[in-house]
Amino acid sequence: MNAQRDYADLVQRGLSLDLTRGKPSPRQLDLSNDMLRLPASYRAADGTDGRNYGNLQGLAELRELFAPLLQVPAAQLVVGGNASLAMMHDTVVHALLSTVPGAVRRWVEEPEITFLCPVPGYDRHFTICERLGIRMVPVPMGADGPDMDVVERLVAADASVKGIWCVPKYSNPSGIVYSDETVRRLAAMETAAPDFRIFWDNAYAVHHLTDTPAELADLLALCAEHGHADRAFVYGSTSKVTLAGSGVAFFGSSPDNVAWFLANTGKQSIGPDKLNQLRHVEFLRDAEGVAAHMRRHAELIWPKFELVDRVLAKELGGLATWTSPRGGYFISLEVPHAGEVVAKAKAAGIALTPAGATHPYGTDPADSTIRIAPTYPDLEELEQAIAGLAVCVRLVAEERG
Repeated sequence: MNAQRDYADLVQRGLSLDLTRGKPSPRQLDLSNDMLRLPASYRAADGTDGRNYGNLQGLAELRELFAPLLQVPAAQLVVGGNASLAMMHDTVVHALLSTVPGAVRRWVEEPEITFLCPVPGYDRHFTICERLGIRMVPVPMGADGPDMDVVERLVAADASVKGIWCVPKYSNPSGIVYSDETVRRLAAMETAAPDFRIFWDNAYAVHHLTDTPAELADLLALCAEHGHADRAFVYGSTSKVTLAGSGVAFFGSSPDNVAWFLANTGKQSIGPDKLNQLRHVEFLRDAEGVAAHMRRHAELIWPKFELVDRVLAKELGGLATWTSPRGGYFISLEVPHAGEVVAKAKAAGIALTPAGATHPYGTDPADSTIRIAPTYPDLEELEQAIAGLAVCVRLVAEERG
């Protein structure tokens, strides 16, 4: 195959395709359209009037519904607005400005704050750190999660290391699932900082694409078991379960951490949108209701993941490697000179997340990772985009010799 000729043909087609963000498709959003007619009642089970102020922690029935799915006791779960990212951002700000349980002072009073960042990872985690002046140290990811030998060495040696970002199930962008041993070591490890925290972004807790859902060890329980009850901050949301712009988000942790979080949140809010919480309870009903709803999502998404795998195997066998996740929203493509590939794709009308976005400060030292977000386009557009991406990979390989 002549890559230069194929690329010229690709540019001539005048494509305008977008694989930049992991957004639900319109057909996925349609699955939750019935929510627009809910709630049928503005009264919660305990009589709370959902139209009014109050109940900062969120309605009990919604916390009870998601507690087992997020592996957090209902009493230790907080329901927020539509974005777990906002809750993560606020948690870091709270830690900077008010003393977290176990700390000797506020993080803003420390000479330096460092977070460990498993790579490839989620760019929005990194932008929180960059905005707030937190130093980031990349940690390589393996098939079972972050390299725990590296993590354990860094947290034991440096008291400035206050946190680690983790997407433990169907990780963004590689799709890997943390092994039980990785979760146990995170919970048990000794840290130089007494106020070290694991930011456990369980964004894809229920986002299975096959009939064999991945299992994840219970981090919160393991932390308590190993004498580090306050170590884990757990997050989740329904952004990719119901309506992406109108979901609900969750924060879970130890009783002391939850009390600290609510005390700080109470200074910025008089209560969440409880009508939206009621809407979610009525629509999803129970754990089986969530599972059935997510199976409908999988019926729409799984063919797209299969298509990407099929096209890449046909076009790039021997030139690249990629992940084949069983859940989540992303595929990680590893190619030489990723930045050049992304630039050529952009020139051909195929928008991708910038090369380097999967690493702190937007810099991938190996220049090798491209994040593919296959969920939003329809199958025909997706096939065009992945075939076009493959042309760009082949062209760069040919030009580089």
